[in-house]
Amino acid sequence: MINKRKRFLDDEFLLDTNTAVLLYKQYASSMPILDYHNHLSPKDIAQNRQFKNITEAWLEGDHYKWRAMRINGIPEKFCTGDASLFEKFQAWAKTVPYTMRNPLYHWTHLELKNYFGIEKPLNEATASEIYEACNSQLQQDGFKAQSLLAKMNVQVICTTDDPADSLEYHQQLAKNPGGLKMFPSFRPDKSYTTDDPVVYNNYLDRLAEISKTAIHSFDDLINVLDNRIKFFNELGCRSSDHGLESLHFNEEALSNAPLIFRKITGRRKISIEEQMQLKCAVLVHLSKMYHKIGWVQQFHLGALRSNNTRMTGLTGIDTGFDSIGEFPQARGMAKFFDHLDSTDQLTRTIIYNSNPMHNESFAAMVGNFSDGSEPGKIQFGSGWWFLDQKDGIEKQLNALSNMALLSRFVGMVTDSRSFLSFSRHEYFRRILCNLIGNDVERGELPDNMEELGPMVQDICYFNAKSYFRV
Repeated sequence: MINKRKRFLDDEFLLDTNTAVLLYKQYASSMPILDYHNHLSPKDIAQNRQFKNITEAWLEGDHYKWRAMRINGIPEKFCTGDASLFEKFQAWAKTVPYTMRNPLYHWTHLELKNYFGIEKPLNEATASEIYEACNSQLQQDGFKAQSLLAKMNVQVICTTDDPADSLEYHQQLAKNPGGLKMFPSFRPDKSYTTDDPVVYNNYLDRLAEISKTAIHSFDDLINVLDNRIKFFNELGCRSSDHGLESLHFNEEALSNAPLIFRKITGRRKISIEEQMQLKCAVLVHLSKMYHKIGWVQQFHLGALRSNNTRMTGLTGIDTGFDSIGEFPQARGMAKFFDHLDSTDQLTRTIIYNSNPMHNESFAAMVGNFSDGSEPGKIQFGSGWWFLDQKDGIEKQLNALSNMALLSRFVGMVTDSRSFLSFSRHEYFRRILCNLIGNDVERGELPDNMEELGPMVQDICYFNAKSYFRV
């Protein structure tokens, strides 16, 4: 056992035992990164963006940091407003000491260390010095977008893209292949989000324009989505992704969908029940297409979004006003998957949970629809959003271990908009190795590195590589 008092962020950070250190240093740390879900800008990657300063690279679009700053009493102009870039950085630096025991404190200092070699704590007193040091390095060629990814040994990036996106930047990067592979992921949420008829019809117009096909009926919508799936597939797409409160299945949805679609395209408001039926029908058709083409489908479930209408109206969606929801999950999910499985059209599937009270039910769902056709067909996804911190990751790993097979897990994703967020893979790997290492030193697992080492490497990289056919 390691008994000495450790220094913050040293080589043994988050590693409590000698076995954990061995697993991390010899097996996990050198594994490449396959980040199969993130919100990075394809344009920034393809054009190899050079950030002018650390504020652009670090605070632009990062609602995790904005949320913490607001809680700390920082006015909005320093988050999404018109304060200068240095003032925004300074406001974040002022907040950092108050984030102790929040994962942001760990992530902030891991990122400063891994990308810029800075080990000094960030606070109001060190803000100017660290700002200048980071900005100086960001002017170098070795700190452009693709180089930032290369620093963390990122091999594959799967961005999140709407069916109406042109994918022009994926095409651009594909013409100039380097060490990095960038694939789109199909995120069709807007195709079945029908609470506002005007917004929905405007979206259908965009989708019709990009596909050069009129959308007058439900069948037209499904055919257009099918064609967009084929287009995405040609550019290497491996998966879809869906952000939903919960999954539902209604036997009448498929037959009722054409009539409901005509109603909404007539710009008439539809009931909550009709919205759910149309969503179900579109999702069933999409899931069958994913199975046919061989994609993975991902479902991010349970977020309660845009809770503060006043602030969302000022700053827009995805700016830090979402939280954990309390939606029923297990029964609707089981019925939805069972409908697909009944005709053997349930593709490889990852389910992500945002409410820790549902961890065990999500982990148990894995076994319901694993049919022996391949290892790890159904996955309980990594700790997501509010759960991608040490406690949340440990709980997800423990629930998965208890209910299914940790050894078949496809590992961590950043789910991030920041090019500096890939230290989260290191963070996850250290936590994973610590859990396993502690089990070994308590005598709960055998001290057999020939089995445990490859298992760790599979979870960090090889399982995802096989699962996504990369």
